[in-house]
Amino acid sequence: MAVSLKAEVRTGDTKGQRKDLRKQGKVPGVVYGKKVTQTPIAIEQKELLALLKTNPHAIIDMEVPQFGKRPVMINEIQRDPISRQSLHVDFHQINMDEPVNTTVRLEFTGDPVGVGVGGILQIQHHELEIRRLPQQIPSAIEVDISGLDIGQNLLVSELKAPEGLEVRTDEHDVVATILAPQKAEEETVEAADEAAEKAAESAEKAEETV
Repeated sequence: MAVSLKAEVRTGDTKGQRKDLRKQGKVPGVVYGKKVTQTPIAIEQKELLALLKTNPHAIIDMEVPQFGKRPVMINEIQRDPISRQSLHVDFHQINMDEPVNTTVRLEFTGDPVGVGVGGILQIQHHELEIRRLPQQIPSAIEVDISGLDIGQNLLVSELKAPEGLEVRTDEHDVVATILAPQKAEEETVEAADEAAEKAAESAEKAEETV
């Protein structure tokens, strides 16, 4: 289900004007597409934050001055490297009858077997790159990781994606893995070091004997 967002046209695009907009609680941006000439816009920061928290890849019904209401998606967000505040946002006007490239969130379910015996769950991918018709893009893909044991991986190719959804992330990429307990790894390394030291000492004694 699409969400609504109202945009206002920006009359200027200087650094100072963009800074003034942010002080007013607005985020400068641009919207462009086949049916929308590239247009500098501004949107309310509160509305953008609410959208990013719920579904940053949602289809947005944007009211664009001079062009009316158009379906758009967020294409890129520029953030402050320290505060992470949104500085600028690009919206791409889409056509509902044409597939789009986007990302979808992975929702992990279940308690891995390996974690129950001391293993450590490591998530490598929180999202997948996909291609699908806009109205058929899921809000998330559920991933059951309850069967994962220590040393096991879950690959992209093993995910159960909805029928008709094209996954563009490399099928050989690891989505999640269960690492061995850190303490056990340290003990193994220490044991290996001790064995190496003993072997070195035995070699030295052998040379002295000769």
